[in-house]
Amino acid sequence: MKRDYLLFLLFATVVLVAPAAFKGGYLLNVLVFMGINTMLAVALNLLLGFAGQISLGHASFFGLGAYLSGILSTTYGFNPWLTMVIAAVAVGILAFGLGFPILKLKGHYLAMATLGFGIIVYIVFNETVALTGGPSGLSGIPNLKMGSLTFDGDLKNYYLIWCFALVTMLLAINLAHSRIGRALRAIHDSEVASRVMGVNARLLKVQVFALSAIISAVAGSLYAHTMSFISPASFGFNFSVELVTMVIIGGLGSIFGSFLGAALLTILPELLRVVQDYDIVVYGLLLIVMTMYMPKGLAGGIASLARRLRPAKKGVVDAQG
Repeated sequence: MKRDYLLFLLFATVVLVAPAAFKGGYLLNVLVFMGINTMLAVALNLLLGFAGQISLGHASFFGLGAYLSGILSTTYGFNPWLTMVIAAVAVGILAFGLGFPILKLKGHYLAMATLGFGIIVYIVFNETVALTGGPSGLSGIPNLKMGSLTFDGDLKNYYLIWCFALVTMLLAINLAHSRIGRALRAIHDSEVASRVMGVNARLLKVQVFALSAIISAVAGSLYAHTMSFISPASFGFNFSVELVTMVIIGGLGSIFGSFLGAALLTILPELLRVVQDYDIVVYGLLLIVMTMYMPKGLAGGIASLARRLRPAKKGVVDAQG
């Protein structure tokens, strides 16, 4: 437990000083997206990695948060911070209500149900032109403000997004080491056994589903107010697959693995622009390779490598002595 908190403190320090290595512009903007994706990967990992519940429509919660914030602040003149709260609460209530029927399903049935929900939401974004702008998107979304400070630049957005990302990671670490986290892992290993031990598996799955949706909605609100423009294309099935890929590549059940997966899949599309139409194929190949050769993801692979090097290093010291 102490190791996770020390690692988090080191990670937070690196995040805070990282902009010093960049002079703004493109690379800093990529790091902003990395922060948003880290929030989304952590949110999905709570559901998929800890509770063992698959979701192929998580981009819909991200989109609902973005559109609710965008519409309320642009069309109705609400304060952007207030719209974030409203979006998070509304999406949380929706996910809680949706979770009871959907989370009765298991395996590929659950995957198909969440996929169907994601497709419905995507169609709504496209067809309600008067409200969402349809395929053309919604523009003119105001930036967030804090007194006289307006978050309208790459550096300001970087610290804004990463403050939320770090809080999300800390929340997830605390949850992982709590009684609830142990109960979620028990559900992941065997739902029947967890019920025998007195865990209310159904309610707990719904609660973590709602929490995951709330975090995704907050990330969506931040995305909308940072980019000032949103369109349905950002919240489709492909992005849901990308989120699942982030979690699996980073490491199921690993909070820092969520960051590693998000970092890799934020940078990778920038490198794959020449084959943009086939990026989904690359993600599929990555999933296959990681499942075959590194089933515990990047976090598990790094931890395994560290364990292998530790005795070898000790042996070298003893030999020299």
